[in-house]
Amino acid sequence: MATLAEIRAKLRDQESRTSGNNQSSGGDNAIYPHWNMAEGKEATVRFLPDADQDNVFFWKERLMIKLPFAGIKGQTDSRPVTVNVPCMEMYGETCNILNEVRGWFKDPSLEAQGRKYWKKRSYIFQGFVNEDPLNEDSKPENPIRRFIIGPQIFEIIKGALMDPEMEELPTDYVRGVDFRIKKTSKGGYADYSTSQWSRRERALTDEEKAAVESHGLYNLNDFLPKKPGEVELKVMQEMFEASVDGEAYDPDRWGQYFRAPGMSAPTGDPNANKPAPAPTAAPVAEAAPMTATEEDSNAGVTRDESGTVESTASGDTSDRAQDILAKIRARQS
Repeated sequence: MATLAEIRAKLRDQESRTSGNNQSSGGDNAIYPHWNMAEGKEATVRFLPDADQDNVFFWKERLMIKLPFAGIKGQTDSRPVTVNVPCMEMYGETCNILNEVRGWFKDPSLEAQGRKYWKKRSYIFQGFVNEDPLNEDSKPENPIRRFIIGPQIFEIIKGALMDPEMEELPTDYVRGVDFRIKKTSKGGYADYSTSQWSRRERALTDEEKAAVESHGLYNLNDFLPKKPGEVELKVMQEMFEASVDGEAYDPDRWGQYFRAPGMSAPTGDPNANKPAPAPTAAPVAEAAPMTATEEDSNAGVTRDESGTVESTASGDTSDRAQDILAKIRARQS
Protein backbone atom coordinates (compact mmCIF):
# COMPACT_ATOMS: atom_id res chain seq x y z
CA MET A 1 0.00 0.00 0.00
CA ALA A 2 1.39 3.38 -1.00
CA THR A 3 2.01 5.99 1.66
CA LEU A 4 0.30 9.37 1.73
CA ALA A 5 3.60 11.00 0.81
CA GLU A 6 3.89 8.80 -2.29
CA ILE A 7 0.36 9.66 -3.35
CA ARG A 8 1.03 13.38 -2.91
CA ALA A 9 4.25 13.14 -4.89
CA LYS A 10 2.55 11.38 -7.78
CA LEU A 11 -0.37 13.84 -7.77
CA ARG A 12 2.10 16.73 -7.98
CA ASP A 13 3.91 14.99 -10.80
CA GLN A 14 0.67 14.48 -12.70
CA GLU A 15 -0.32 18.12 -12.23
CA SER A 16 3.02 19.36 -13.48
CA ARG A 17 2.84 17.11 -16.55
CA THR A 18 -0.73 18.17 -17.29
CA SER A 19 0.05 21.86 -17.04
CA GLY A 20 3.15 21.34 -19.14
CA ASN A 21 1.25 19.63 -21.94
CA ASN A 22 -1.96 21.63 -21.99
CA GLN A 23 -2.40 20.25 -25.19
CA SER A 24 -14.96 -4.04 -18.42
CA SER A 25 -17.97 -4.32 -16.73
CA GLY A 26 -18.07 -7.11 -14.14
CA GLY A 27 -21.68 -7.86 -15.03
CA ASP A 28 -22.75 -7.59 -11.39
CA ASN A 29 -24.48 -4.95 -9.28
CA ALA A 30 -21.39 -3.97 -7.34
CA ILE A 31 -21.54 -0.41 -8.67
CA TYR A 32 -23.14 1.89 -6.12
CA PRO A 33 -25.31 4.38 -8.08
CA HIS A 34 -24.94 7.44 -5.87
CA TRP A 35 -26.29 9.58 -8.72
CA ASN A 36 -29.73 8.07 -8.05
CA MET A 37 -29.91 9.79 -4.65
CA ALA A 38 -32.66 12.32 -4.19
CA GLU A 39 -31.64 15.96 -3.99
CA GLY A 40 -30.57 16.88 -0.46
CA LYS A 41 -29.50 13.33 0.43
CA GLU A 42 -26.03 12.06 1.22
CA ALA A 43 -24.26 8.71 1.27
CA THR A 44 -21.35 7.91 3.58
CA VAL A 45 -18.72 5.67 2.03
CA ARG A 46 -15.33 4.33 3.08
CA PHE A 47 -12.79 3.97 0.30
CA LEU A 48 -10.42 0.99 0.27
CA PRO A 49 -7.02 0.44 -1.39
CA ASP A 50 -6.59 -1.11 -4.82
CA ALA A 51 -5.59 -4.78 -4.78
CA ASP A 52 -2.93 -3.87 -7.34
CA GLN A 53 0.15 -3.17 -5.25
CA ASP A 54 1.73 -1.31 -8.17
CA ASN A 55 -1.03 1.30 -8.18
CA VAL A 56 0.09 4.23 -6.03
CA PHE A 57 -3.46 5.58 -5.85
CA PHE A 58 -6.61 3.97 -4.49
CA TRP A 59 -8.46 4.70 -7.73
CA LYS A 60 -8.04 4.24 -11.48
CA GLU A 61 -8.66 6.99 -13.99
CA ARG A 62 -10.86 6.20 -16.97
CA LEU A 63 -10.85 8.28 -20.16
CA MET A 64 -13.63 7.74 -22.66
CA ILE A 65 -14.72 9.42 -25.89
CA LYS A 66 -18.42 9.64 -26.74
CA LEU A 67 -19.28 9.20 -30.40
CA PRO A 68 -22.84 10.41 -31.17
CA PHE A 69 -24.64 8.93 -34.17
CA ALA A 70 -27.83 10.01 -35.93
CA GLY A 71 -29.37 6.60 -35.28
CA ILE A 72 -28.80 2.93 -36.06
CA LYS A 73 -28.53 1.94 -39.70
CA GLY A 74 -31.39 -0.24 -40.87
CA GLN A 75 -33.79 0.87 -38.14
CA THR A 76 -36.37 3.29 -39.51
CA ASP A 77 -37.53 4.47 -36.07
CA SER A 78 -34.05 4.63 -34.57
CA ARG A 79 -33.24 7.51 -32.26
CA PRO A 80 -29.81 9.12 -31.91
CA VAL A 81 -27.37 6.95 -29.97
CA THR A 82 -23.97 7.48 -28.39
CA VAL A 83 -21.23 4.85 -28.41
CA ASN A 84 -18.39 5.05 -25.89
CA VAL A 85 -14.86 4.18 -27.00
CA PRO A 86 -11.68 4.26 -24.91
CA CYS A 87 -9.25 7.14 -25.25
CA MET A 88 -5.74 5.83 -25.84
CA GLU A 89 -4.31 8.35 -23.36
CA MET A 90 -5.81 6.09 -20.69
CA TYR A 91 -3.09 3.58 -21.60
CA GLY A 92 -0.30 6.15 -21.77
CA GLU A 93 -0.37 6.32 -25.57
CA THR A 94 -1.22 8.98 -28.13
CA CYS A 95 -4.89 9.26 -29.05
CA ASN A 96 -5.40 9.97 -32.75
CA ILE A 97 -8.94 11.21 -32.19
CA LEU A 98 -7.82 13.77 -29.61
CA ASN A 99 -4.93 14.83 -31.81
CA GLU A 100 -7.44 15.82 -34.47
CA VAL A 101 -9.97 17.35 -32.10
CA ARG A 102 -7.37 19.39 -30.22
CA GLY A 103 -6.87 21.66 -33.22
CA TRP A 104 -10.58 22.46 -33.39
CA PHE A 105 -10.37 24.60 -30.26
CA LYS A 106 -8.27 27.12 -32.18
CA ASP A 107 -11.30 27.91 -34.33
CA PRO A 108 -14.25 29.47 -32.43
CA SER A 109 -16.69 27.97 -34.92
CA LEU A 110 -15.46 24.47 -34.10
CA GLU A 111 -15.21 24.73 -30.30
CA ALA A 112 -18.65 23.25 -29.65
CA GLN A 113 -17.82 20.30 -31.91
CA GLY A 114 -14.50 19.89 -30.12
CA ARG A 115 -16.13 19.78 -26.70
CA LYS A 116 -18.49 17.07 -27.89
CA TYR A 117 -15.65 14.77 -28.92
CA TRP A 118 -13.21 15.61 -26.13
CA LYS A 119 -12.29 12.87 -23.63
CA LYS A 120 -14.55 12.43 -20.60
CA ARG A 121 -12.87 11.61 -17.29
CA SER A 122 -14.16 9.42 -14.50
CA TYR A 123 -12.51 7.49 -11.70
CA ILE A 124 -13.10 3.98 -10.34
CA PHE A 125 -12.93 3.51 -6.56
CA GLN A 126 -13.99 0.72 -4.21
CA GLY A 127 -15.16 0.61 -0.62
CA PHE A 128 -18.07 0.24 1.78
CA VAL A 129 -21.37 2.12 1.87
CA ASN A 130 -22.07 2.91 5.52
CA GLU A 131 -25.05 5.22 5.11
CA ASP A 132 -27.24 4.38 2.14
CA PRO A 133 -30.07 6.83 1.33
CA LEU A 134 -31.08 4.69 -1.65
CA ASN A 135 -32.32 1.82 0.53
CA GLU A 136 -31.50 -0.59 -2.27
CA ASP A 137 -33.86 -3.53 -2.65
CA SER A 138 -31.13 -5.84 -3.89
CA LYS A 139 -27.61 -5.59 -2.56
CA PRO A 140 -24.68 -7.76 -3.66
CA GLU A 141 -23.45 -10.45 -1.32
CA ASN A 142 -20.05 -8.80 -1.32
CA PRO A 143 -20.41 -5.51 0.62
CA ILE A 144 -17.32 -4.05 -1.06
CA ARG A 145 -18.82 -1.81 -3.72
CA ARG A 146 -17.34 -0.01 -6.68
CA PHE A 147 -17.86 3.71 -7.24
CA ILE A 148 -17.75 5.65 -10.50
CA ILE A 149 -16.68 9.13 -9.44
CA GLY A 150 -16.87 12.18 -11.69
CA PRO A 151 -14.35 15.05 -11.83
CA GLN A 152 -16.31 17.30 -9.47
CA ILE A 153 -16.18 14.85 -6.55
CA PHE A 154 -12.68 13.72 -7.49
CA GLU A 155 -11.28 17.24 -7.13
CA ILE A 156 -12.63 17.33 -3.57
CA ILE A 157 -11.01 13.97 -2.82
CA LYS A 158 -7.70 15.03 -4.34
CA GLY A 159 -7.72 18.44 -2.69
CA ALA A 160 -7.92 16.93 0.77
CA LEU A 161 -5.12 14.49 0.00
CA MET A 162 -2.87 17.43 -0.83
CA ASP A 163 -3.77 19.18 2.44
CA PRO A 164 -0.83 18.87 4.89
CA GLU A 165 -3.32 18.61 7.75
CA MET A 166 -4.33 15.15 6.51
CA GLU A 167 -1.73 12.99 8.20
CA GLU A 168 -2.94 9.48 7.39
CA LEU A 169 -4.26 7.80 4.29
CA PRO A 170 -8.07 7.93 4.29
CA THR A 171 -8.01 4.24 3.31
CA ASP A 172 -6.04 3.22 6.41
CA TYR A 173 -7.86 0.43 8.22
CA VAL A 174 -7.30 2.01 11.64
CA ARG A 175 -6.90 5.77 11.18
CA GLY A 176 -8.76 6.29 7.93
CA VAL A 177 -11.79 8.54 7.40
CA ASP A 178 -15.14 8.20 5.65
CA PHE A 179 -16.29 10.34 2.74
CA ARG A 180 -19.74 11.93 2.45
CA ILE A 181 -21.20 12.19 -1.04
CA LYS A 182 -23.80 14.97 -0.92
CA LYS A 183 -26.18 15.64 -3.77
CA THR A 184 -27.72 19.05 -4.37
CA SER A 185 -28.56 20.88 -7.59
CA LYS A 186 -27.23 23.90 -9.43
CA GLY A 187 -28.63 25.37 -12.60
CA GLY A 188 -30.93 22.41 -13.04
CA TYR A 189 -28.13 19.84 -12.84
CA ALA A 190 -26.93 17.51 -10.09
CA ASP A 191 -24.24 19.15 -7.97
CA TYR A 192 -21.84 17.39 -5.57
CA SER A 193 -19.66 20.34 -4.60
CA THR A 194 -20.62 20.10 -0.91
CA SER A 195 -19.29 16.54 -0.61
CA GLN A 196 -16.52 16.23 1.96
CA TRP A 197 -14.30 13.99 4.05
CA SER A 198 -15.37 13.22 7.60
CA ARG A 199 -13.44 15.11 10.27
CA ARG A 200 -13.13 12.10 12.52
CA GLU A 201 -10.97 9.04 12.09
CA ARG A 202 -12.75 5.71 12.14
CA ALA A 203 -11.28 2.24 12.31
CA LEU A 204 -12.89 -0.42 10.15
CA THR A 205 -15.46 -2.47 12.04
CA ASP A 206 -14.99 -6.18 12.62
CA GLU A 207 -17.61 -6.82 9.93
CA GLU A 208 -15.77 -4.66 7.42
CA LYS A 209 -12.46 -6.35 8.19
CA ALA A 210 -14.10 -9.73 7.79
CA ALA A 211 -15.50 -8.69 4.42
CA VAL A 212 -12.06 -7.66 3.17
CA GLU A 213 -10.65 -10.92 4.50
CA SER A 214 -13.28 -13.14 2.91
CA HIS A 215 -13.97 -11.35 -0.38
CA GLY A 216 -10.66 -9.65 -1.01
CA LEU A 217 -10.13 -6.29 -2.71
CA TYR A 218 -10.86 -5.60 -6.36
CA ASN A 219 -8.05 -5.06 -8.83
CA LEU A 220 -9.43 -1.83 -10.25
CA ASN A 221 -7.52 -2.25 -13.48
CA ASP A 222 -9.87 -5.14 -14.31
CA PHE A 223 -12.70 -2.64 -14.71
CA LEU A 224 -11.07 -0.48 -17.34
CA PRO A 225 -11.92 -1.17 -20.99
CA LYS A 226 -9.63 -3.58 -22.76
CA LYS A 227 -6.85 -1.78 -24.61
CA PRO A 228 -7.77 -1.58 -28.32
CA GLY A 229 -5.56 -3.41 -30.76
CA GLU A 230 -4.60 -2.35 -34.27
CA VAL A 231 -7.92 -3.38 -35.79
CA GLU A 232 -9.98 -1.75 -33.03
CA LEU A 233 -8.04 1.49 -33.50
CA LYS A 234 -8.96 1.51 -37.19
CA VAL A 235 -12.60 0.86 -36.32
CA MET A 236 -12.57 3.70 -33.75
CA GLN A 237 -11.17 6.11 -36.34
CA GLU A 238 -13.77 5.00 -38.87
CA MET A 239 -16.57 5.45 -36.32
CA PHE A 240 -15.25 8.89 -35.36
CA GLU A 241 -15.26 10.08 -38.96
CA ALA A 242 -18.74 8.66 -39.54
CA SER A 243 -20.01 10.35 -36.39
CA VAL A 244 -18.64 13.74 -37.45
CA ASP A 245 -20.22 13.19 -40.88
CA GLY A 246 -23.61 12.81 -39.18
CA GLU A 247 -24.02 9.18 -40.25
CA ALA A 248 -25.93 6.44 -38.46
CA TYR A 249 -24.21 3.75 -36.41
CA ASP A 250 -23.62 0.69 -38.60
CA PRO A 251 -23.84 -2.54 -36.54
CA ASP A 252 -22.67 -4.65 -39.49
CA ARG A 253 -19.39 -2.72 -39.71
CA TRP A 254 -18.73 -1.99 -36.04
CA GLY A 255 -20.98 -4.17 -33.89
CA GLN A 256 -18.31 -6.80 -33.38
CA TYR A 257 -16.05 -4.24 -31.76
CA PHE A 258 -18.10 -1.46 -30.15
CA ARG A 259 -21.83 -1.88 -29.69
CA ALA A 260 -24.44 0.83 -29.33
CA PRO A 261 -26.34 0.93 -26.01
CA GLY A 262 -28.94 -1.81 -25.73
CA MET A 263 -27.65 -3.81 -28.68
CA SER A 264 -26.92 -7.52 -28.27
CA ALA A 265 -23.87 -9.22 -29.69
CA PRO A 266 -24.03 -9.82 -33.46
CA THR A 267 -25.29 -13.25 -34.49
CA GLY A 268 -24.55 -13.20 -38.22
CA ASP A 269 -21.33 -13.74 -40.10
CA PRO A 270 -18.70 -12.02 -37.92
CA ASN A 271 -16.51 -11.43 -40.99
CA ALA A 272 -19.17 -9.66 -43.04
CA ASN A 273 -18.26 -6.05 -43.83
CA LYS A 274 -15.47 -6.10 -41.25
CA PRO A 275 -11.95 -4.75 -41.86
CA ALA A 276 -10.44 -8.06 -40.74
CA PRO A 277 -11.16 -10.80 -38.20
CA ALA A 278 -9.88 -9.94 -34.75
CA PRO A 279 -10.70 -10.60 -31.10
CA THR A 280 -13.72 -8.66 -29.94
CA ALA A 281 -12.83 -5.60 -27.89
CA ALA A 282 -14.10 -5.85 -24.34
CA PRO A 283 -17.34 -3.97 -23.71
CA VAL A 284 -16.95 -0.51 -22.29
CA ALA A 285 -16.81 -0.49 -18.49
CA GLU A 286 -19.76 0.83 -16.54
CA ALA A 287 -20.58 4.27 -17.86
CA ALA A 288 -20.07 7.09 -15.44
CA PRO A 289 -22.82 9.53 -14.63
CA MET A 290 -21.92 13.08 -15.43
CA THR A 291 -21.65 15.64 -12.71
CA ALA A 292 -23.27 19.05 -13.05
CA THR A 293 -20.08 20.61 -14.34
CA GLU A 294 -17.30 18.53 -15.84
CA GLU A 295 -14.07 20.40 -16.48
CA ASP A 296 -11.06 19.33 -18.47
CA SER A 297 -7.97 21.49 -18.20
CA ASN A 298 -6.52 20.10 -21.41
CA ALA A 299 -9.46 21.36 -23.42
CA GLY A 300 -9.81 24.53 -21.42
CA VAL A 301 -13.58 24.28 -21.52
CA THR A 302 -16.49 23.52 -19.21
CA ARG A 303 -19.27 21.12 -20.12
CA ASP A 304 -22.71 20.98 -18.55
CA GLU A 305 -24.23 17.50 -18.47
CA SER A 306 -27.82 16.49 -17.92
CA GLY A 307 -26.95 13.46 -15.83
CA THR A 308 -28.03 10.87 -18.39
CA VAL A 309 -25.33 8.41 -19.29
CA GLU A 310 -26.21 8.20 -22.95
CA SER A 311 -26.95 11.79 -23.76
CA THR A 312 -26.68 12.60 -27.46
CA ALA A 313 -25.61 15.64 -29.37
CA SER A 314 -28.13 18.43 -29.33
CA GLY A 315 -29.03 21.07 -31.87
CA ASP A 316 -28.69 20.91 -35.61
CA THR A 317 -25.67 18.60 -35.73
CA SER A 318 -26.88 16.55 -38.66
CA ASP A 319 -27.81 19.66 -40.67
CA ARG A 320 -24.45 21.31 -40.11
CA ALA A 321 -22.31 18.19 -40.23
CA GLN A 322 -21.12 18.70 -43.79
CA ASP A 323 -20.19 22.34 -43.21
CA ILE A 324 -18.36 21.46 -40.00
CA LEU A 325 -16.56 18.55 -41.61
CA ALA A 326 -15.51 20.73 -44.52
CA LYS A 327 -14.02 23.26 -42.09
CA ILE A 328 -12.24 20.56 -40.16
CA ARG A 329 -10.75 18.98 -43.25
CA ALA A 330 -9.75 22.38 -44.60
CA ARG A 331 -7.79 23.01 -41.40
CA GLN A 332 -6.09 19.64 -41.66
CA SER A 333 -5.00 20.32 -45.23
